[in-house]
This record gives sequence, structure tokens and C-alpha cells, in this order.
Amino acid sequence: MLDEKYTIEDLHEGLKSKKFSAVEVVENFLKRIEEKDKDIFSYLLVDKEGALAQARETDKRLSQNLDFRELEGVVMAIKDNILVKDLRCTAGSKILENFIAPYDATVIRKLKDAGAIILGKTNLDEFAMGSSTENSAFGLTHNPYDFDRVPGGSSGGSAAATASFQCLGALGSDTGGSIRQPASFCGVVGLRPTYGRVSRFGAIAMASSLDQIGPFANSVFDARKIFNVLSGQDELDSTTVPKNIKPEARKKDKDETLKIGLPKEYFSDNLHPQMRQKMNKAIEIFTKMGAEVKEISLPTTDVSLATYYILVPAEVSANLARYDGVKYGYCQKSENLIENYLKTRKDGFGKEVRRRIFLGTYVLSAGYYDAYYLKAQKVRTKIIEDFKHAFSEVDFLLMPTTPTPAFKIGEMTKDPLSMYLADIFTVPTSVAGLPAISVPFGKVDYENKSLPFGVQIISRWFDENSLLDLAEKFEQLSKIHPHT
Repeated sequence: MLDEKYTIEDLHEGLKSKKFSAVEVVENFLKRIEEKDKDIFSYLLVDKEGALAQARETDKRLSQNLDFRELEGVVMAIKDNILVKDLRCTAGSKILENFIAPYDATVIRKLKDAGAIILGKTNLDEFAMGSSTENSAFGLTHNPYDFDRVPGGSSGGSAAATASFQCLGALGSDTGGSIRQPASFCGVVGLRPTYGRVSRFGAIAMASSLDQIGPFANSVFDARKIFNVLSGQDELDSTTVPKNIKPEARKKDKDETLKIGLPKEYFSDNLHPQMRQKMNKAIEIFTKMGAEVKEISLPTTDVSLATYYILVPAEVSANLARYDGVKYGYCQKSENLIENYLKTRKDGFGKEVRRRIFLGTYVLSAGYYDAYYLKAQKVRTKIIEDFKHAFSEVDFLLMPTTPTPAFKIGEMTKDPLSMYLADIFTVPTSVAGLPAISVPFGKVDYENKSLPFGVQIISRWFDENSLLDLAEKFEQLSKIHPHT
């Protein structure tokens, strides 16, 4: 009934014309999940009865000719660190394997109010700590383009579900690249909004000063539809901003053309030659749009990753202190309270989570706070200043989303540093709190495989509308000018 080129617009036309019902749509996607997900494992939980109940409610609304909502009947998957009332929410961790969400996250409430149908919860690296979705306590997710490769992470389940058309769109969270990197690996659109643009209330925190929820979709148009529903101020999250906040525009002459910056640090030896060739073709398309593409510099790029891996573990150490087995979650009972804490956290947390807790506790400890954490915060300010300077010269920044296509399962698990380097092109924007989007741009030949490639575009703070406009034009022109 629904082929894999269906968009939200196609779905809405079908529902309005009575070509199919919402129940038929859900049944179609549930069948796809049953057929496909045994090989991919993108879902941790499929809420069959709940999705069908939501679909029946949608059909009832349509039969009564009530207002057609923004995401009416749109079937979506949700990363399993975002609370959906009455569904299990594990964050990919044994320590929360039986935790049932008592309320909806703000983004879930907004999706439901807009008519979206929640199909289920998707796999992720434990507590969103990872770049491959291999760190989940419940099993690893496979890349739909090659089952021997990772889908990226930490939102790998959401990216894989979207790419394999097991949903029309999905939510992920992006702390250092966890939406954009898996979007690139799986050949879908992934948007990280400006920090504060979308409420984090009801999202299980990893690093509170960097976490941001955003959408996955198979087109920029669909990503925009979902983002428009998600964005806006929330009294339950004091970091959020009003929906109508205006970005600070670059000062330029009236007739000045669009300027796009290529940070030279992102086109170094880290970039695979095939990826470099694809970027040259992408640059040609932006030039055909009439944009002036010029090289710029972001001098703090080389210290961004180190800064990130001081700030994030520090916040992880504080945020995960609440998981002690006393009030909720996994508990390993012992003879005394201290032993209870130690055994619960040792057995309940995976290796990568424990590693980051140790690192974070260390950099926050007496004698090391000034040397590490405080210095990292100062460098973060310098990174933000670098981006501000760049945006005084250009309107957007352009670069690959990742230095290589998807790597093989198990290839980097024994070397945490090499895994961290997979986020080298996405981390700086996260540290600065900027919005960025990964747009699919065909495939590259890599290790005798044809694998997806993503182009990353970055705009100034709170300028998602311009970012999405440019991304949509690029998406359309890249189809006119073949790039595969």
C-alpha cells in the first residue's frame, strides 16, 4: 500500500482522499517491522495495541471532519531515552530495564497533540553514550545498507528505523552528533536544533548543557514538519526559548550573494578520499545555487573533541548519580547501603557508562577541577567565539557529516578513542550549541561496499528556518544533478 518513497505529504493526501485509513497505515508499518526488524533490531519495544488505538482515534476524527492536524496519522519511532507515558523507557541500560514512564516528555505531548502515532521505542547506546549503537544492554542495531556495519549512534535505532521505512519519522537526541552521524551512516535526514530550541523535559539526561532532541526523516520537508511541532518554549525546561525568536543576521551589503564557508580543518587528512570527491560535487551544487563558497578557519577545531570529553563525562557523573537502586530501576540488594549502591551500579551500568562516570568524577574532584573542567569551560567559550567570527564572514558552514562512511560492527569497540573520533565533525557544533543538519548525498564506494554519505550544513544560532530552506534547495538540486 505505502511504498518506500512515501512522505508525510503523500500520507496526508491519502488520508484526506480516503485512499486508506490510519488503521491500515499502522497495520502496514507493523507488518514491515515484523518482516524487517529481525535483521536490523532498530526497535526495543513495539507498542502494537497502543499504535492501533491511536490510529482508530485518528480515523474517528477524520470521519467527524475535525481539524486536520500537522502530523495527523504520521507513524513515528521514539529513541528510548525519551519518556512516553505507560511505555517502558530503558535508555538502553540494564539499570532501567523495567522502568515504566509515568508521564509524556514535552516533545511526545506535542507529537500526540499534532496527531502523530507512536509505533514504539528504538535502540540506542546506553544512556546515549556511544557512536555505533553497540553499547546497548539489549543488543546491537545493524545498518540497513549492510548488516555487518553499524548504523551510527547513539540514535542508531531511530536512524535505522527511518532508513528501512519502519516509520515515517523518528526522534533522536544529539549531544555530540548522535542525530547527524547516524543520519549520515543510514542515508536519512537528521536535524540537531539550536540548544534550547526544543524542550528536554522528559528526556533522560546525559549531558544537560549539550543534549538536544531532534527529528529523523527521509526528506528535509518531513524533518521540517516534525521540527515545527517540536520547537517552542516550555515552562518545564528553563533553557527553552520562544518559538518566534529571531536569529542575529550577518551584516552585509544589500546585493551581496549567499556566502558558504568551508572550514579548512574539516578537509584534512582525516577525510576519506571518496568523501572528499563527494564534497567537491556538493560544492558544485551550492555554486550553481549562486552561492559564493570560500575557505574559512575554525582554529579551535583540534581541541573541540578533547573539550567535549571533559565536559560530557563531568555532567554524566552528576546526572547518573541518581541511579542507585533505591527509588526505582535495577537493584542488587546487599548487606548494607554502600554495598547496595556499589553492586547495583557495577552490574546495572555497562562498560562505556562506567568509563565516563569515572572520567567525570575525576575531572570534578578536588585538585583537578581547575586543571580540567574549568579550563574546558574556558575553551568552550573560545570555540563559540570562533563560530561567531565565522558567521560574521559567511551565512552557513558546509562540511562532511562524518570522516568515513559506516564502519564495521566490532571494528572500534576495543579502542574507545577511535570510536570518539567518529564524532570529530559533529562535536564542535554541539559544544557551541549551534543548529546543524545532515542531508543524504548519494553513496560512496568504501571497502567494496556502496554506503550512504551525508553533507552537513550549519547555520547561526536559532536560524533553523534558513538552514532548512538551504538544505531543501540542496536536496532538490542534488536529485536534478545526479551524484551517485
